[in-house]
Formats: sequence, structure tokens, C-alpha cells
Amino acid sequence: MAVRKRSYRGYSGDLTPMWSRFLIVTRYAFKTVFSSKFLTAFFVCCFFYPLGCAVAIYLNQNLRVLALLNIPAMFDVDGRFFFHFLNVQLVLAFVITALVGPGLVSSDLANNALPLYLCRPFSHAHYVFGKMMVLVTLLSLITWIPGLILFLIQASLAGVGWLTANLWMAGAIFLSSGVQILVLCLLSLALSAWIKRKLAAGAALLGVFFFGAGLGQAINASLSTRSGSLLNIGELMASVEITLFRVYSETPVPSDMAWLALLTVCVFCLLLLERKVRAYEVVKG
Repeated sequence: MAVRKRSYRGYSGDLTPMWSRFLIVTRYAFKTVFSSKFLTAFFVCCFFYPLGCAVAIYLNQNLRVLALLNIPAMFDVDGRFFFHFLNVQLVLAFVITALVGPGLVSSDLANNALPLYLCRPFSHAHYVFGKMMVLVTLLSLITWIPGLILFLIQASLAGVGWLTANLWMAGAIFLSSGVQILVLCLLSLALSAWIKRKLAAGAALLGVFFFGAGLGQAINASLSTRSGSLLNIGELMASVEITLFRVYSETPVPSDMAWLALLTVCVFCLLLLERKVRAYEVVKG
């Protein structure tokens, strides 16, 4: 627009609240996530096991079915039940993370799109949190949300006594899922930011888990110690989950060390993101 016309006027409409601007990134990222038919089909398949568990819980509390089978109950809905349920769902969550996470940041960096985000009233934290919310939403829908729904179904069938005695399991479902979702999200975003190729970033995410597990086992075997398990993120997550659900007396790693190690991983990933998510990158020749 020519300056001489003097017809330009600044935007005078309502502004989006600062706290919710990250949702803009999340909304547009979801459009690309479900553009893949394979990912959409796989995500739908992730609900088959929770649906089967819901049917099993109902049949387990159905007096007519139990009388027909002449058994008191098919199984106990306790901490072990929800522990195994989350283990299955978290494996599926890891696959979704490997498919979705690597492309969330790498595409913006590869196409130099970050200046378009950060030249607006939009902070680094908004960008990272907006991208992370894509994974948080997807993983929550297949982990702790169906887990709590199953808990409520069992509570409605078993009565108030069961609910009050086992209320701690609802907290274990939410906290265990939340910790593991946070670690998966930050790891995938950090790798996506530093490795600009989607396939390479996905392979790196797999390598972090499998190479760390192999290296940890090698250290444990060669030095006759258990400290190598601190490099195995899978065992760290398992230790936290076992402690919360009270299913085993021993854990691969002491729970306090597992919590500290996972916190260290999250902080390190945040530092990597802070270093890489910038409008411009200075490259020294």
C-alpha cells in the first residue's frame, strides 16, 4: 500500500489472550497430523483394547454371567489390572510419538518458518507448548483418560466401598501416565528440533530407548552394578509405574533415583529446545 494514500490503519479488533495463543499452533498442527490415513487408522485401533477392558469389567461384575459360569469373579480389578492396561497403552503411545513427534518442529526449522511465528506477539514458550499439546492430547486420549473411565466404570459397578478403598489408583493412573507422556513429548520435540529430517528424528527417538537400554545392560553386566539402568529410560518409567501401582516389591531402579533421572531428562530436553527454537540461527564458518 502506498504511503502517500495514508489509508493504512492498524488492527483495532480484539486480541487473543496471551495465555491461550499457544492453541493457535496446536489447532493448525492437528490439521497435518490427521492428514495421514495410516495414522488415523492406527489411532482408532488404540481404542480397541480399552473398549475390550470395559466390556470385561462389566461382565466381571454381571451376576448373571458369573452365575452362568459358576465362578465368583473372572479377575480382580486392582492395581495390577491398571498397571498392565497402561503398559499396553503406553506402547501404543510410544508408536504414535515416533510417528507424530519428529515432524512437529523439524518441518518448521527445515523451511525456515520460525521467523514467521516469532515475529508476532508469540513467545518461544508459546510455540513449544503449542506443539507439545498436540502430542499431549493424542497420548492422553489413549492412556489416562480411558484408564480413568475404566476406573469409574468399576467404581459404579462395585459400589462406594470399592471406590473409597481404591481411590489411590485413580491418582496412580493420572500421575504415571502424565510423567511418561511428558518425557515422550519433550524427547520427541528436542530430537525434532535438532534433527531436521523427520525419518532421522524418528529413528533417533527409537535409538534413545533401545541404545540406552543396551548400553545400560552392558554397564550393569561389566561392572556388576545397577547404575547402568539410569541410562534406560524404559526402566526408569517402569520403576515409577511400579511404585505408584504397588504391584511389585522390587523395582529396576530405586524410585527416588528414577524420578530424579526422569526430571534430568526433561530439563535437558528443555535446554535443547531453548537453544534451537529461535527465529534466526547464527552459523559460524
